[in-house]
Amino acid sequence: MNNNKPSKKKIPFPVNHSLHQYLVKYSRSTKLPIRYEDLLRYSNSMTLYDQHGNDTLWETVYFSEADEVDIFGALTRIYALLKTDGDMDVLQHLTVSRIDYCHFGNTKPFRVRIINRLNDNYDHFYIKKTDASRIYGLELEELLSPNHVKYMVHGDTLIEEHIAGIPGEYFMERHGEISEFNQIRIAKEFVKFNERCFVRLLGDMRSYNYVIDITPDIEGNQYRMRAIDFDQQSYEGRKNFYLPQYFKENNPIIFMGIAHMSSKTVHQYQLEERTLIGTRVKDSQKRVKELMDVMVKDTISMPDKVDQLKHEMAEHHQNNSFLRCKTMGEIVKNNIQLVLQKDFKQSILLSDK
Repeated sequence: MNNNKPSKKKIPFPVNHSLHQYLVKYSRSTKLPIRYEDLLRYSNSMTLYDQHGNDTLWETVYFSEADEVDIFGALTRIYALLKTDGDMDVLQHLTVSRIDYCHFGNTKPFRVRIINRLNDNYDHFYIKKTDASRIYGLELEELLSPNHVKYMVHGDTLIEEHIAGIPGEYFMERHGEISEFNQIRIAKEFVKFNERCFVRLLGDMRSYNYVIDITPDIEGNQYRMRAIDFDQQSYEGRKNFYLPQYFKENNPIIFMGIAHMSSKTVHQYQLEERTLIGTRVKDSQKRVKELMDVMVKDTISMPDKVDQLKHEMAEHHQNNSFLRCKTMGEIVKNNIQLVLQKDFKQSILLSDK
């Protein structure tokens, strides 16, 4: 098993002028009524435990009465911007139930729980520090995956919707209860998820960085794995860091694949997913090109990491075009171009374990 831990704590990268213009053009940049820094004015906090009494690594934070009125009002307006395109009529039914803060992670996020008083239904969204590489990750998720993501940026503040699903780590704990038929479907989805991550170079997809969305079907369930953490978008230098198959936390699903799929079947699913990615690129060709034009000129990693990754990618694909890359954006663009050219020499998942 390879050591796939991040080399050290990642630093955030600022949004440059070109990326800001892209965000404005595609309605990702929005003036917000509150900034990330404003939430750091909390006056007290309390450790948040789960239903089993385990520390969640989140703290519930509290504000003075004077700050609470303004902050809660601003947060409900942000939720309306995120969910109803700014229709403020919904505000009369919404209230902030809880605000949690996490010291763990690069973006040190706040998680806001919103309650609809009409039916007591709740939803969440996140407030984080802006990081350019994370924004590229969110955009690539929108453009290259089957998933849509909602987020907004204003200066140093990033707002993200909550992505619903069962956290991968909890799903792994009960995988033994899953029927053989559904295990095959899960293994198939993991192959496709593994492929999506590697094509766009989204790293650190351990079981706690993605969720599994389950849809009941006529026979069994349909499964989709969705990334929920985009901090490690094309930042690290190790190629295997972008292949979820190499993380020991994912072993229960890997073993499902070994038990139920041949290498030939795995290869077929890899080809299917690459074809789908290629179709998505062509369907959004103009927007993908504009994003890549910005990303290839941006600095979102360290020079030594860029140098390491381009050499490892060149060896992996047996393609020296990577050696000409000078930025992480160029490596991502080159990887996507190989998919479009059907020259993506990805190794078979099961043979690598």
